[in-house]
Amino acid sequence: MSVDEDRTAALRLVPVSRETLARLDIYVALLAKWRNTINLISDASFAQVWTRHIADSAQLLAFAPDARIWVDLGSGAGFPGMVLAIQLADTPGATVHLVEIDKRKCAFLREAARAAGAPAVVHNVRIEEAPARIADAVDAVTARALAPLPRLIDFCNIWLNVGAVGIFPRGKTLEAIHSSDYSKYAIEFSRSRTDPMSAIAVVKARSPLIEAPAPVCRPEP
Repeated sequence: MSVDEDRTAALRLVPVSRETLARLDIYVALLAKWRNTINLISDASFAQVWTRHIADSAQLLAFAPDARIWVDLGSGAGFPGMVLAIQLADTPGATVHLVEIDKRKCAFLREAARAAGAPAVVHNVRIEEAPARIADAVDAVTARALAPLPRLIDFCNIWLNVGAVGIFPRGKTLEAIHSSDYSKYAIEFSRSRTDPMSAIAVVKARSPLIEAPAPVCRPEP
């Protein structure tokens, strides 16, 4: 299908406001401009950027509609974190923390946030260093195509254990978690709106702590 047809199909799957759509158009235009320079997204993938990436990311907001502070691990080209930030652009107090180790991708993400008016904060650090950089009380954490689900829980447990919800697109393979190490988490799988063969894992601590430990915040390098 054409780019316009792909855009229309995506908006049928996950409708957004006119203001959000205008910001998404800016973001997609920047993707088109930057993608070959820093290998953000392949030609084949960009041909379906609206359905395969924009709508696939935008659907995640419905799993935590009241969340204001998000963390996106391994943000890459901005899926899903930048899309979520654009959706939350008119929400008071909203912030999406984008964690990405590649400096060039961080430069793109900062430019996209500026151009689209998205409340995104880009952290050019390793995932393991992210909790020390993020002072906000986190409501939701996400990651797309980053690691197996048990590894994601290990990355995110500092936030999950104090009440954040983990929302993780898992593709067509649903991992079974057998270890007792993860028994304190409730894990549910929901079907993706963009691909009925794919699923989204929603992870919550069964008995979250009442208060998070104070983070040790260090300045960006």
